[in-house]
Amino acid sequence: MNDELILKNRLKEARNERMLSQSQLAELVGVSRNTISSIETGQFSPTAKLALILCIALDKKFEDLFYFD
Repeated sequence: MNDELILKNRLKEARNERMLSQSQLAELVGVSRNTISSIETGQFSPTAKLALILCIALDKKFEDLFYFD
């Protein structure tokens, strides 16, 4: 496996589709607004559990939100 794979996401786009602020999404999934911001900017990769919770909250498949670049 390539060690240089970087996990990217479409979280901001999916959040905006649902017309949710970072704070609203954070409250829905039980994390801080800063965590949502850090995921959106690629500074933080969520755990598998948090990634799946985000998928459920945004009604998206994992591969619709997260991908390797």
